[in-house]
Amino acid sequence: MNRMSYWLPAAALVAVIIAAALYWWPREPRPQLPAGEVPDASVTAPAPPSVAAAPSEPAIKHPLEAASEPLPASGRPDDAVTAALNELLGSKAVLTWLQSDGFTRRAVTTVDNLGRGQAAARLWPVNPAPGRFSVSGQGEAKVIDPANAKRYAPFVQFVESVDAPRAMATYKKLYPTLQKSYEELGFPGRYFNDRLVEVIDQLLATPEPTGPLAVHLTEVKGPLTSERPWVRYEFSKPEYEALSAGQKMLLRMGPDNERRLKAKLREFRSLAASSAGR
Repeated sequence: MNRMSYWLPAAALVAVIIAAALYWWPREPRPQLPAGEVPDASVTAPAPPSVAAAPSEPAIKHPLEAASEPLPASGRPDDAVTAALNELLGSKAVLTWLQSDGFTRRAVTTVDNLGRGQAAARLWPVNPAPGRFSVSGQGEAKVIDPANAKRYAPFVQFVESVDAPRAMATYKKLYPTLQKSYEELGFPGRYFNDRLVEVIDQLLATPEPTGPLAVHLTEVKGPLTSERPWVRYEFSKPEYEALSAGQKMLLRMGPDNERRLKAKLREFRSLAASSAGR
């Protein structure tokens, strides 16, 4: 089961491009953090794979050159990150869409989790969206209501408006902080940009169905009736339900939104991958 009533996921602006335009339907309400508290992403971070890389495999597949203007070393890290995001997106957009507290930790956690089975909404670098997931159909024969796609339109338009080269410049500026957060997440010696490109490639491989997507309610055993049944839908097609969290999010957004976001992902990948990002 997955979540679908929040804006998703996924590093600096990269987290916005990958995750922020994606919805998730939740099984449970989003936990509220105490004022000023940043979630400890390491608690929910998956353990890194234990299989060693082949000797012939390079340690870094997609290296990035250092930014010409790195973040200032002094002051609060969150303030420097927020200033960089404001410069790129504008302060109004940052306040509207992003969770700037602990942004880099939220971003690397979300990007990594988008390639896995679950992506905890409480760690996302973006704000929740209004509205809720809806279905149409009679009886148990339900499909995702096409009207859901309209809920995602404002953010998809925002993502499309972001200048990819400028986003890459911001990404490079934030990269040392992102890399540090990624290693602290439980991946020492691993290169975050490699994981980013890997997740983008996975998202680009998401199926593009031509017809309505069938969904059904998961069975709840026990005497209590759910007061929020819309949070218990999952894909009826096993191969869709077995996809990663990020791929399922793209499917739920509707075919047009999926294609538009994939176009932006390809644009950013061309800058982040290998020599194209240097």
